[in-house]
Parts: sequence; C-alpha cells; structure tokens
Amino acid sequence: MSSGPALRLRRGVTVWLTGLSGAGKSTLARTVASMVGDETEVEVLDGDEIRRTISSDLGYSRRDRDVQGRRVGFIAELLASHRVLTLVPVIAPYAETRQAVRQQHEQRGSAFVEVYVSTPLRECARRDPKGLYARAAVGEVTGLTGVDDVYEQPAHPDLSLDTSEVDAETGARQVVDLLVERGLLEHAETSTWPTQVPANG
Repeated sequence: MSSGPALRLRRGVTVWLTGLSGAGKSTLARTVASMVGDETEVEVLDGDEIRRTISSDLGYSRRDRDVQGRRVGFIAELLASHRVLTLVPVIAPYAETRQAVRQQHEQRGSAFVEVYVSTPLRECARRDPKGLYARAAVGEVTGLTGVDDVYEQPAHPDLSLDTSEVDAETGARQVVDLLVERGLLEHAETSTWPTQVPANG
C-alpha cells in the first residue's frame, strides 16, 4: 500500500493500459489500485485472466484479438458506468479496437482514459516475465505481438509511460494525477482542522 492521502472516486472511469507483453501494465494497474481509499470501488480487468475465463474460446488471430479487446471494453464500460475505477491492463494491439472501446464509452457517457505503457521491446524482452520472447526466439511461439505480429502504437494517448525510465510508484502517481486533473478522482480528507479563533475574539 502506498503512503500518502487516500483518494476518492468522483466519477466512474476506465483506465485502459495498453502496451507490449512485459511492459509493466499489470504492475501499474495494481499500484494505482493500492492508492485509492476504502470508499472507492476498484477493479482490475487483467487481459490474461479474461482470456482464461470468458475469452477461453478465443485464439490469437486478428479477429480474435479484436473480439477480446471489445469484450473487455464492454465489461469495463459497464463497471465504469456503475461508479467503479476500472483498470484494464491489456495488450490490445490494434488501434481500431481501442478506438471502438473509447467510442463505446463516449456514446454511453462513461469516462475513458488511455495510458500507453511505452516500454521498448528490448526491455520487455529482457524482462520476459512469461518466457514468451525466449520461446519466440527459438520458434516455439509465433504471432507474438511486437515480434512477428503488429502492435499499433496509440497516436494520441492521454498519457505515455515508459517503465524502463520510471518505477511503478512514480508511474502510478502520474496516472492518479491525470485522473485528479480531470476531476475523476479527488484527495480524501484525512483530518479536520479546528477553526482558529482570533485572540481578541
């Protein structure tokens, strides 16, 4: 749990964290979630967990990846519309998919923030938390986003973060600062100061 004043949600919002495998999306999402107060409903919709459950029928074709992104986007908007801070760390490699999710939020009046976790491929491959890059290098995995399948970088993200340059706490605070700036989060009051009475009063 991060130190500092707790944060309270003023309006439900989807924070969509897109980037390559190993970029640090899930770590950022969990760190942001740890910064909010107990009064705030928060959910992390991790792409890997979604694939193991409601998207277990999908593969990794372009169509299936698009369907996966739109499914997650539908759930995220539903949660955001019910005043939940919804953090979505997913690769979502196609600009068309991400734009469709943004438009769905806009049409339903839900807030949407896109964070591009822009950690370079070489750093993601060095970390290789799932061993995917190593397997791709020896031909055991094909269609790996950023290696032999496309990743379309966001042209106009609301925020870009390179986790090879900032740690999770610093990056998460930048996300929080953006949400506060846009009136979606606010700092919860941690104490009530007594009113000072003038000495001659």
